[in-house]
Amino acid sequence: MRIALAGNPNSGKTTLFNAITGKAEYVGNWAGVTVEKKEADLKKKYNQNGTDVTIVDLPGTYSISPFTGEEAITRDFILGEKPDVIINIVDGANVSRSLFFTTQLLELGVPVVIALNKSDILSKRGDTLDHVALSKELKCVVIATTATSEEGLKNLINEAIKLGLEKKEQISPRFNGMNSEDSDIARQKFVDAVIIKSLVKKRDASKITLSDKVDRIVAHKWLGLPIFFLVMWAVYSLSIDGIGGYLSAYFNEVLFGEVIPDALNGYFEGIGVSPVLQGLIVDGAIGGVGAVIGFLPLIMVLFFCLALLEDCGYMARVAVIMDRYFKKIGLSGKAIIPMIVGSGCAVPGVMATRTIEDINEKRMTTILTPFVPCGAKLPIIALFAAVFFPESTWVAPSMYIIAIAVISLGGLLLKKLFVWDNTSQFILELPEYKLPSLKHAFVQMLDKGKGFIYKASTIILVCNTLVWIAQAFSWNLTLVDDQGASILASLGSLIAPVLIPLGFIGWQLAAAAITGFIAKENVVATFAVLLAVASEDALHLPGGALTEFFTPVTAFAYLVFNLFTPPCFAAIGAMNSELGSKKWLFKALGFQLAVGYILAMVITQVGSLIVYGTAATGFVPAIAIILFTIVYLVIAIKRADSKRIELGVDA
Repeated sequence: MRIALAGNPNSGKTTLFNAITGKAEYVGNWAGVTVEKKEADLKKKYNQNGTDVTIVDLPGTYSISPFTGEEAITRDFILGEKPDVIINIVDGANVSRSLFFTTQLLELGVPVVIALNKSDILSKRGDTLDHVALSKELKCVVIATTATSEEGLKNLINEAIKLGLEKKEQISPRFNGMNSEDSDIARQKFVDAVIIKSLVKKRDASKITLSDKVDRIVAHKWLGLPIFFLVMWAVYSLSIDGIGGYLSAYFNEVLFGEVIPDALNGYFEGIGVSPVLQGLIVDGAIGGVGAVIGFLPLIMVLFFCLALLEDCGYMARVAVIMDRYFKKIGLSGKAIIPMIVGSGCAVPGVMATRTIEDINEKRMTTILTPFVPCGAKLPIIALFAAVFFPESTWVAPSMYIIAIAVISLGGLLLKKLFVWDNTSQFILELPEYKLPSLKHAFVQMLDKGKGFIYKASTIILVCNTLVWIAQAFSWNLTLVDDQGASILASLGSLIAPVLIPLGFIGWQLAAAAITGFIAKENVVATFAVLLAVASEDALHLPGGALTEFFTPVTAFAYLVFNLFTPPCFAAIGAMNSELGSKKWLFKALGFQLAVGYILAMVITQVGSLIVYGTAATGFVPAIAIILFTIVYLVIAIKRADSKRIELGVDA
């Protein structure tokens, strides 16, 4: 049996899906979080009669007549694959709006059960909904639910399975004009009449609520952005300087720094394992993976805090705040949705751009979304902040400030370089503020942690095993005493000259940057492998082995370089899928590489002059690159302006 979950965006559909299947799909307070259908088996606790039940979570939609790509997915699945039952999730906080879509579902002949979700919000408002009257008018079962607390879900699933087994065709309510050209008007009149009969409102709609009062401050056009920065500073302070940082320090310095390596070395020496194999396992595989896993507590605390912000409704306000700024660079607030999703991982962030109807805006958003610091970049931020800025709490939040600046300036530049037309409009219904669910945040934290460990134990494990082999052997496969004669050194040396204008000297820096394109965590893991062999100093401690290669200024530049150059291979694959052409993919990668390179170069050269009063290494070629870039941009923008004049498109 297949049961489809269908409803408006922000109705709690995916929260309900997670509750009854045990999955941990991303949940958000806006349209477009679910961009494709997701399937999972029903949890045993809800499947009391033993029937094989598959739950299908469909993208949110306001109408069976599709306007967006995700709405088309919902329409095509319901009409084409004919699920056995549809559970229509109706937003209890917005019953009237939700029932418009309900009336369309009831006309398809597929059995429908209505889940009146967010029933707790109705109760808090003092409103009363007569379920019996609503069920009678719509000719289907109505069950009150609260997906966050799983209240009413067993009853809901029992009714859905019962209907699916009966295989009766759904009876549609009839209303005047449903087959006429004005059927939408007639449909809305029918919904309004149903609401009058079944819903008793005690709250004065004109009264200013607490949410309205809070929004006047946190979503203010001038105060909103500084408040967002303060919120992110608080989140990172708790994650890095609080319990997350404390546990990560223990993991890095004690668990993976002493306990596990000492135990393994003692064991291998006791059984007479070859020193080469011992080094491969302890310094390569365990050392590289351990350097990344060491930041797991920090990352889990961070995602726990971000899940709380999302669940309470604050992140939806961030989208509204950013809409004002994004409109000026050719984007709408819809672009902030992929970027917020991308703060967890760039891959789903890029995939979320498919909710943007305007092709030009979608391309811009796809190019700019990977600039948002994602979970994979957090170990790099934490490492460089701990080693070079141990007393400064501004380093991690500054990455978000730089990201917003880069996205804004990058958007303006893309708008000038390419001939693109107007953007789509952004409409977002703000959910009421509510106490966030600790359970939901905990589940999200565990899910992110599980994904982080899986990645570390697969991609990063393999990559760093290869890195250890490459730094230990020469091309003729003989062990080397000096890393400078290794395979890795020769590969890094090919790229190293390109990084000199950035102030990055040494093949090790180039090698770490290269492995970062496979997975960004590899930057940390590669340094751990290289420096564990070449130095006795701890990687993560202030004044440790990394200080041989960086000053604080060049360290900050290297951090920025790895954060704002192209993302990992998986995200590049997602970009290729969403951009739809190799031509645009190469344009996107070229733009991202240029942004990261030039930004790091400017930080190194200008920062060295300001902080140290002297030019950094590579100053002369840096000036030449800047001049070349300016000339290129002037010519490219003039060419684009000429084309715009020909086509009659506004700049």
